[in-house]
Amino acid sequence: MMTMRPIAHMESDFPEKFGIPRQSGLIPELKSTVVFEPEFRSMDALKGVEDFNYLWLLWQFEGTDRENWSATVKPPRLGGNTHVGVFATRSPFRPNPIGLSSVRLDAVEMTRRGPVLRVSGADLRDGTPIYDIKPYLGYVDSHPDATDGFAGEAKGHSLRVNFPPGLLEIFPPEKRSAIQKVLAQDPRPSYHGDPTRRYGVSFAGYDVRFTVQGDCLNVFEVVSL
Repeated sequence: MMTMRPIAHMESDFPEKFGIPRQSGLIPELKSTVVFEPEFRSMDALKGVEDFNYLWLLWQFEGTDRENWSATVKPPRLGGNTHVGVFATRSPFRPNPIGLSSVRLDAVEMTRRGPVLRVSGADLRDGTPIYDIKPYLGYVDSHPDATDGFAGEAKGHSLRVNFPPGLLEIFPPEKRSAIQKVLAQDPRPSYHGDPTRRYGVSFAGYDVRFTVQGDCLNVFEVVSL
């Protein structure tokens, strides 16, 4: 029996699951930090990592029950009513709650907490435990002829975002593009279509509240968390 322990955790702008991009790399403007646990705060362990511009992160889904996993799941992007095999998806409801994300490495920095990795494009909630980090190798990890299966049917889906300037300016300038793209990805489950329903995405210390009518997302309030 293999025993694993976290080597690091993620610090991101998402305190909750709702609103996080469904795949890594969809929103390059999202900035996060990989902070190592005390026993792994060694520059020796990171020697050479700066020579790579992308990394793989292996991490743990939280809030899943591995004892009650299902052989089939209903992906939200298929409307939440079509079953496919769990191993044909990236659903968190799987026998082992292991996630895999490709992120861009922006910098390796020494801080008061030891070395940290500044990364872009992550799809991890704040505090997510990370179990391993591996370099992304373009000559073997990139497959231009890969097919997307059912996931390809929804990859072009996006919303027009109406974000009033007075509300958008509540965010620091470096966060504004990211939150707009998070909303454009449509964080709602596909089976939610009520134009009067109100939603909220927690991001960078604020709750962004909105409604969706057709293909237009309308922000009506931004509240400090």
